[in-house]
Amino acid sequence: MKAAVLYATGTPLVIEEVQIDKPGPNEVLIRTAACGLCHSDLTLMEGRIPSRMPVILGHEAAGVVEAIGSDVRGVSVGDHVVTCLTAYCGHCEDCLTGHMALCLDTESSRKRGEAPRLAPAHGREGRLTQGYGLSGFAEQMLVHERTCVAIRKDMPLDRAALIGCSVTTGVGAVVRTAHIEAGSIVAVIGCGGVGLSCINGAVIGGASRIIAIDRVAAKRDMAMAMGATDFIDASTTDPVEAVVEMTKGGVQYSFEAIGLKATVEQAFAMLRRGGLATMVGAPPLGTKIELDSMHLFYERRLQGSMMGSSRFPIDTPRYIDLYMQGRLKLDELISRRIRLEDINAGFDEMKTGMVSRSVIEFAA
Repeated sequence: MKAAVLYATGTPLVIEEVQIDKPGPNEVLIRTAACGLCHSDLTLMEGRIPSRMPVILGHEAAGVVEAIGSDVRGVSVGDHVVTCLTAYCGHCEDCLTGHMALCLDTESSRKRGEAPRLAPAHGREGRLTQGYGLSGFAEQMLVHERTCVAIRKDMPLDRAALIGCSVTTGVGAVVRTAHIEAGSIVAVIGCGGVGLSCINGAVIGGASRIIAIDRVAAKRDMAMAMGATDFIDASTTDPVEAVVEMTKGGVQYSFEAIGLKATVEQAFAMLRRGGLATMVGAPPLGTKIELDSMHLFYERRLQGSMMGSSRFPIDTPRYIDLYMQGRLKLDELISRRIRLEDINAGFDEMKTGMVSRSVIEFAA
């Protein structure tokens, strides 16, 4: 099969033929239909997240099941599925208390000594690392059954793929991690795919006012299309001062969807008393966040959100129902549909900040 392989940080992805194994007892072979380009992939490509090389990235994917292992029960051949990077074991304390995104899964990967799922083609030795346990930048994926979930077949797969990461992360951070109250005032810092999904989540959660913040003024139209009521251009305006003035004291909820020290601190600083800031973006490893202790004294809170506190097998079908009802905006989230061969250009465009989401469409 054809895949995009990363051989070293800071280098372009290489499109080449690779080998994929047959499903083991708990594994599912999927024909990839679509895969979104996520900023987390770019972060790894640039070396800010460590990974063993060579690696096939891609984790925001959807496709059709082609084969299953002997012990698979959750999906069948022909099912349409969405994948998720947060595998879960199903029997630890986190899973059993409904916190599946926090599961420290050690069961979904193949064990040492077993044949690799992915390998170089043409008889070359070695193995390829399966990025996030998925490797969606390839024509097929071989995954553990607990990293995919069957969905209704009338759901377009190019839009379903977005639920695998950006939508689950952004919408989930608002409605599941923060549990915003209806009528509250919300601020979202960063209007990429995840931030726009936070805005959409705030609409679904019943926020009365949604302030979108970004340094790229062109993001205004995207944010407003997703349901924002206000937009602040952070390249010309101090967002904290602007938010506090606009709201006469600050917001009840803020969401940081970039992953930078400065913007996390801004998200906390723009809270009113008793407010809650949620860090959705992933700052580089070792980043230290500095807060004003007096702000904490007045019951302002800062928390993180792991994949929108997702209960993936349960939440995914529900998000799809919201899309089919017209309440979850996925069409508006897609800026480009590209081929696998265009993936490097897609990541270059991501760096400009002018797109919300590019989606690779694979031939049927």
